[in-house]
Order: sequence, then C-alpha cells, then structure tokens
Amino acid sequence: MQLAAIGSVNLDPGSLLAWLVVGLIAGAVAGRIVAGRGLGCIADIVVGVIGAFVGGFVVSFFIHGTTFGFLGSILVAVLGAVLFLAVLRGLSGGRL
Repeated sequence: MQLAAIGSVNLDPGSLLAWLVVGLIAGAVAGRIVAGRGLGCIADIVVGVIGAFVGGFVVSFFIHGTTFGFLGSILVAVLGAVLFLAVLRGLSGGRL
C-alpha cells in the first residue's frame, strides 16, 4: 500500500523504514569519520537522510540510470553525509 509519492520518492511503510535504517547507518558512520564520534540517534538519522540526497545528487553526475541496492545505497549515503558534515564543520569553524 502506497501512502504518498513525491516525485520519485516512494513513502510506503517499507521504504520509509529503509530510509530510516540507511540514514541511521550512514549518519553514524559519517559522524565517526568526520567528528570522531556519533552525533546521537536522531541526528545520525537526519544527517544520513540528508547525506542520501547529497550522495545521490553527486553520484548522478558520474553514473546515470542505475540502482545500487541496499549496500550501495548505504555507501552513497555515507559519501553524501561525509560531504555534508565536512561542509558543516567548515562553516562552523571546526566545532562539530
């Protein structure tokens, strides 16, 4: 059962859960890479989901029209989350 569709983002319960899991994993890994520690559960999820969008945007410049599966999605989200946190860290003067 599909609850809503926004562009190509499918928000049925299964995909929403997958977004949260990918976001949590990607945010936690990126937080440890950039800040040396996790950011907390909710912040990890937010950073990971934002990272998924950023990573998807960056990867779309190099690879067109393909999907990466669950592990590939995590890698793309980690890449985007690391970029996102690095920019935030640069803007905040290293206080992340």
